[in-house]
Amino acid sequence: MSRALDLAVVVSLCAAATPSFSQHAHEVATYITAADVDATVAKAPAGRVSDQQIRHVDAGDGYLGVGVVQRPVKEMGSALVGIQHHKQGEVYRVISGAGTLVTSHRLTDPKPLDPEGQVVLTLTGPSSMGAIAGGESRKVAAGDVVIIPAGVAHGFSEITETISYLVVRIDAEKLVELK
Repeated sequence: MSRALDLAVVVSLCAAATPSFSQHAHEVATYITAADVDATVAKAPAGRVSDQQIRHVDAGDGYLGVGVVQRPVKEMGSALVGIQHHKQGEVYRVISGAGTLVTSHRLTDPKPLDPEGQVVLTLTGPSSMGAIAGGESRKVAAGDVVIIPAGVAHGFSEITETISYLVVRIDAEKLVELK
């Protein structure tokens, strides 16, 4: 499946998961080409986590963002640190690679991210990090789609090969800067 088709699948899933938007003049389509996605993946530095927003637009009753995240290999047994976005849902469409994603409703000893920091202001909105308590583990690989509602803690317990995924961010409260 081409990356353009991958993006269409994610945006379709996102549309089904977002509230009905009112009709406003600012509601025009935003196109993200396969070349845009490929260029974003190519800019990711090797060997470390990279989260790059491609677009974040006003969709009327909320904002929608599309970015690419890349994570390097992580061996099983490493500390399972997760993140929990308090107000923003996400949809992942795995482009390449594989790993085990853990999701839960709880973080142990959550630490809020800096409310004035770049991650909160430009990517995730209010969020906390901590150890994931309990939860469910699922292996994910190229082609898989995962919907993560706001408030669900998530993180990778293992990444067997560098994983890249499109992320659609559903920002119903318009908390993150537009791009």
